[in-house]
Amino acid sequence: MPVHYLAAQTAMNGRAMMRLFAILPLLMAGTASAQMPPSGPVVAAPARPNVAFDSKRIPDPRRVLALLDHTAATQIADLRARPMALKGDVVRPLTANWVSAAFLTSLTRLTRVSDASGGTAFLRDTAEHFNFGLQGGSRPYAMLDADNIALGEAYEELYARSGREPEIAATRARLDYALPYLTLDPAPRRLVWWWSDALYMAPPVLARMSVQTGDPAYLKAMNTSWWRTHDALWAPAEGLYLRDARFGTRFAKNGKRVFWSRGNGWVVGGIARVLESMPADYPSRPRYVETLTTMAASLAKLQRDDGLWPANLLDSQDPAGAETSGSAFFVYGMAWGINHGFLDRTTYLPVVLRGWAGLTKAIQPDGLLGHVQMTGDQPWPTKADDHALYGTGALILAGLEVMRLGGPVTPLPLAEPPRDPVRPAVPVLRPEPAGLTPAEKAAFDRRNAERKAVSDLGFDPARDGADAPARADGIVNPRLTLPLTPPPADQRAPRASVKFAPYRYDDILWENDRTAHRIYGPALEAYEPPSTSGIDAWGKIVPWPFMERQLKTGKQHDFHGEGIDFYNVNTFRGAGGLGIWQANKLWTSRNWAKYRILKDGPDVADFSVDYAPWPVDTGRKVWETRRFTLPLGTNFTRMVSTLSSDTAEPLLVGIGIQKRPTAPAAGTLTADAKTGRFSFWGPTDPDKGAMAVALMVDPAMIAKVTEDADNYLVILKVTPGKPFVYYSGAAWSKGLEFHDRAAWETYVRAQTPSFAVPK
Repeated sequence: MPVHYLAAQTAMNGRAMMRLFAILPLLMAGTASAQMPPSGPVVAAPARPNVAFDSKRIPDPRRVLALLDHTAATQIADLRARPMALKGDVVRPLTANWVSAAFLTSLTRLTRVSDASGGTAFLRDTAEHFNFGLQGGSRPYAMLDADNIALGEAYEELYARSGREPEIAATRARLDYALPYLTLDPAPRRLVWWWSDALYMAPPVLARMSVQTGDPAYLKAMNTSWWRTHDALWAPAEGLYLRDARFGTRFAKNGKRVFWSRGNGWVVGGIARVLESMPADYPSRPRYVETLTTMAASLAKLQRDDGLWPANLLDSQDPAGAETSGSAFFVYGMAWGINHGFLDRTTYLPVVLRGWAGLTKAIQPDGLLGHVQMTGDQPWPTKADDHALYGTGALILAGLEVMRLGGPVTPLPLAEPPRDPVRPAVPVLRPEPAGLTPAEKAAFDRRNAERKAVSDLGFDPARDGADAPARADGIVNPRLTLPLTPPPADQRAPRASVKFAPYRYDDILWENDRTAHRIYGPALEAYEPPSTSGIDAWGKIVPWPFMERQLKTGKQHDFHGEGIDFYNVNTFRGAGGLGIWQANKLWTSRNWAKYRILKDGPDVADFSVDYAPWPVDTGRKVWETRRFTLPLGTNFTRMVSTLSSDTAEPLLVGIGIQKRPTAPAAGTLTADAKTGRFSFWGPTDPDKGAMAVALMVDPAMIAKVTEDADNYLVILKVTPGKPFVYYSGAAWSKGLEFHDRAAWETYVRAQTPSFAVPK
């Protein structure tokens, strides 16, 4: 039998609910603690702006921003004045819960545009109050709860602006705890993210952590669990999400299934925020876009005459009346879709403008959005003075996108915000107050002496590590995390080395006094499919081997004082990997299958690997043996490749340089087919610098120079079974040799490679 959930619950619980609402303020007052909210600078709310907007015209961005600044400042002032509750009320005061997180996330975006509300100070005050921590550490289930992870994006934003790694340490630790559970294979019967709201809370934090750390595991885990939740809750006939599995058999008064407005709003907002961090070529990205466009088409048909959406999307009378939190997320998602080119402007702009006009009419005299449904899991009636932090947050996100409706389409992913100016150090010694008595002065001097001892004697990575060792060439090293222990003095001479690293999923590492590389083995292929045969490139500033010690820190992508790995190969060619070019597509092998170390230094690193047969289109198989030789004193590894095939026809071999190994933007390629030189200089990261790559090939073998979506390619004509030689080189702008593109290209042009096959 259909369950008319609202009528039934109202009939059963009406008196009890009325009694609860009557005593609720008393209960909440009783749980308020002596803790007060962060005590940073209070910014007076700007004068209340005119909130009337024409539903047929794109609004003036200045008017929209004035409204957002006023709303944000009003909300911040309320939070600063409101006592914080140790437990109980999670809706009105500031907490580390999802309720506050939804507002704080909107502040991270608003303060990129305007800080008139004092939002930046409030974000930092909040983060420092909670010690950049997440709630839910008492139980395994709570550790995985997406609601408890949502605050992590506020910390990610602060880290992006400051560069201080401790600010995301707790969030990263929580995500590391969650990763194995998010990727359980087979999927568990009970999902980690079993409700639609979860898709707004945790996935954007995971996706952004991959951007900030260069570790794709976070994005992979997010993607795996996202689609498990989608498969459980997606209703293809309606093009909407059930709130959770219970709602598959819950029906409204009109006999239609219950689709909760805010539950779907969370998903729309989650898709937008995930796509802002997801690489444009991520394999499942089109599914996210398709879901957004399908939901937008469904939602556009359900908009009310006043521009808002009902709490129960398929029955506007169960309950009747306005609901603004879901509506704000729909306006946000559709405006965002227009601004990034995913939704047709002609179709959806009228929907967005009607929605924005409807939302602003619901702003109450106190400056906050009204008719926000209170916390819950299903549609429920609202009142004009129903406010909630997530409603304010959704309104701000919607307004920020409405502001941009008159501008051009913005490509994705979005770049991380620029670093803030370095904050001045807090003085160690405090100034002496006037008028101290002798006893007070003695106590003051004693405390100052203690502060000085802490500063003089304690290790501070920011002071004692970041600039060590000193760089005579004037290059500033990246931020230093825990420094590597250097090798013994007698092992600090220049050396070439090649190592097999079974402890790191069968990586093969090779390096010399100038450059470092690795390729991936069968264990990683099993653990992290579809890893392939691309070549990784590392930077280094020491002449001795460091790669093994770097890997064993567990934080290989950080700078520990000797070198860095921030080059992300993904499934692409990296720094000189190859494939077979056929039918305008590059067909590549999986990871190496067998290896042989021929010489492990000290003057040369020399080894060979076999790549198992792989398909080329549908009618051919190819396999390869390749020898890698890196002597001291050069940035180039000589490759001797022997490609075999089950047919005798010549092969077109594409040797690649990955376009975007360190940033969403592509680097710069300088191609000279006449000399067979191809030089790449990547985008410059403010902290880590840039990576450079080069290829040297026999010009007589070049068939053409081309590219695919991910790689710049030089195509060589190769005879199966006949070895050929090419060279792959790499450098780091913060290494010891080449600090800019011109120096790197000069070095590449000066090389005199031999393409004779060694005996």
